[in-house]
Amino acid sequence: MKPKKQITRREFVGTSAAAAAFTMVPGHVLGRPGRTAPSDRLNVAYIGCGTQGIRELADLLQFPDVQVTSVCDPNRFTTDYVDWSRHGIRNTVREALKDPDWGAGLDGIPGGRDLGQELVEKYYARERSSGRYRGCAAYSDFRELLEKETKIDAVKVMTPDHLHAAVSIAAMKKGKHVVIHKPIANRMHEARLTIDTAQRTGVNTHLLAWSERSGLMTTLAWIREGAIGTLREIHNWSNRPVWPQWDSNPEEAPPVPEGFDWPLWLGPVPDRPYHPNYTHAVFRGWYDFGGGSIADMGHYSLWPLFLEFGIHTAPLSATAYGTTTCRIEDGVSMGVQNDVAFPHSCMVNYEFPEQEQLPPFRLFWYDGGMKPVTPPELEATGEELPREGMMFVGDRGKILGSFHGDRPRILPEKRMVEFAGSAEPPETTVTRNERIWIDAFRSGEPSPGHFGRAQAVTETILLGAVALRAGSRIVYDRDKMEITNLPEANRFLYREYRPGWEM
Repeated sequence: MKPKKQITRREFVGTSAAAAAFTMVPGHVLGRPGRTAPSDRLNVAYIGCGTQGIRELADLLQFPDVQVTSVCDPNRFTTDYVDWSRHGIRNTVREALKDPDWGAGLDGIPGGRDLGQELVEKYYARERSSGRYRGCAAYSDFRELLEKETKIDAVKVMTPDHLHAAVSIAAMKKGKHVVIHKPIANRMHEARLTIDTAQRTGVNTHLLAWSERSGLMTTLAWIREGAIGTLREIHNWSNRPVWPQWDSNPEEAPPVPEGFDWPLWLGPVPDRPYHPNYTHAVFRGWYDFGGGSIADMGHYSLWPLFLEFGIHTAPLSATAYGTTTCRIEDGVSMGVQNDVAFPHSCMVNYEFPEQEQLPPFRLFWYDGGMKPVTPPELEATGEELPREGMMFVGDRGKILGSFHGDRPRILPEKRMVEFAGSAEPPETTVTRNERIWIDAFRSGEPSPGHFGRAQAVTETILLGAVALRAGSRIVYDRDKMEITNLPEANRFLYREYRPGWEM
């Protein structure tokens, strides 16, 4: 039998708000005094011109109702960036500018604010009959940008994780809308402060990991219909990290590259010598600068899950296990006490309380090649779990989905046939429209990916890092934002600040 999805009042309200974000109607038309009509273009300041920043900047320029007015990055320009292919960024710029010869003389992978400015100005110049455009300012310090660029409407934040809160909060205090890559912050205190600032200032916000996945809707419907009995566990695994992982800070101190403002890149993090092992795409592996694999990829799988399944609270506890390493000194092997970087691989076990639509359950996260034991239902057919995936375990069966929650199937197959009418996984859709935040910011309606909706998943993800560093099971009081059973672990909810960067 095919289950029908039941829509709760909470789901209806959330869906209605999301739909409203696509309605671009001036406030005065709706009879709301004080609300002015959106301007012709949304003026955006672009902060962070690394590889992903340049890639997404090229996409953003294609929207005719967006005007990138300024760019910012502490790095002026270098070709020492790290990316997923040698010429991916070069080819992205070539395609955006319709210039097959762009970057022909470059040796390496480019990035930096000069590249961002060049991309913006050359792109807009193509749209002008004169073929010239000089309207994009470039800054090294986002604080200077926010002081001088008073006419911007919004800020897009593409910096490393440790700067997300500082940039977002500064922009929101200036009354600017903020769109940001995951995570909201890489410390619990800063994440809470960022979400609170968004609510207090009333600006619009959007976390770019937002999506809606019909496969998760189908999964929830099957669970409600009893396809796997009572839900007990949710497993989610990723093959990340896809960057080198270290277990100690580097001891050497190479010179800072010309044009790179190292103190600005450090931002709130206490002073330390420059090293390329910290910067560019490898920052994610460090507790000070990144959020690990779960912050990198867990948002894409877990946030849609939380939204669809109605998981609105942080977990009660977290227990984490990470890869151990050792080194040999004077012929003696000794374990490395690593409190500076995420392990090569880890598993985190979260305990969740009862939710509106779910009984108490456990959520398991795995990365670095770790994943659950292959279920007997798959072993019987000679199958293995994919390198990334999601699995829902009940007391009467399992549902296996992809990492992103699409094309789910019930295990064993006979239950799949019983509940879905076929052994073939259903066709599914993924909604991740890049216009969503643009339309929301212009219309004044809340984005369906606003920061407030991400609080539960943000705290869950950040609690994993706290459990790893604590080395023991931690019990979390979400109302007080406090670790209750291991007081010394509370320091991991905060960071030590460089003078002048306190939050």
